[in-house]
Amino acid sequence: MAHPDRPLTPFSAVLASPRNRPIAATIFGERHAVIVIRRAIFPGDTAAVLSIWREFIANSPVNLDYQGNEAEFAALPGKYAAPKGCVLLADRDGAIEGCVALREVSIDICEMKRLYARPHARGSHVGHSLVKRLIAEARGIGYREMKLDVQEKSVSARKLYAAFGFVAAEPISFNPVPGASFLGLRL
Repeated sequence: MAHPDRPLTPFSAVLASPRNRPIAATIFGERHAVIVIRRAIFPGDTAAVLSIWREFIANSPVNLDYQGNEAEFAALPGKYAAPKGCVLLADRDGAIEGCVALREVSIDICEMKRLYARPHARGSHVGHSLVKRLIAEARGIGYREMKLDVQEKSVSARKLYAAFGFVAAEPISFNPVPGASFLGLRL
């Protein structure tokens, strides 16, 4: 209940106050925009998705040519199309800071693909936010299990997946990279 001597403040005025802005955070005296996790919209986001996926491949410690990337890119959204899949983007004021994708493996199983946070965005929970939202998307679609493959050298990714409860799982696709393993999560 409002105080009888103070009139109610319009919601827009509350949001205009620097201490109440939900769209920005102040960290160590610097202002940082909030990162929004959103679904990629095709064809509008195709260039952004291709840009970050190509960066992901270029920065991979292993050769990913065996995946047939260019054919997949030419068919976007392809196997990531709704209603059984999606591509999520971490968007900071129009700049894409990270991505992750979801595709159907079977009626009950989906696969997480291409989790990537740009180097300058690492440490700001972009990866965590993308995985959390992707798990929610998978549950909403009706999948019962999510699987993924991870490289042995991807220590940070392995820690992130373990924090969400991913455990060793049977392979769902071919991966010729030495040290790669598959993980799964019951949804």
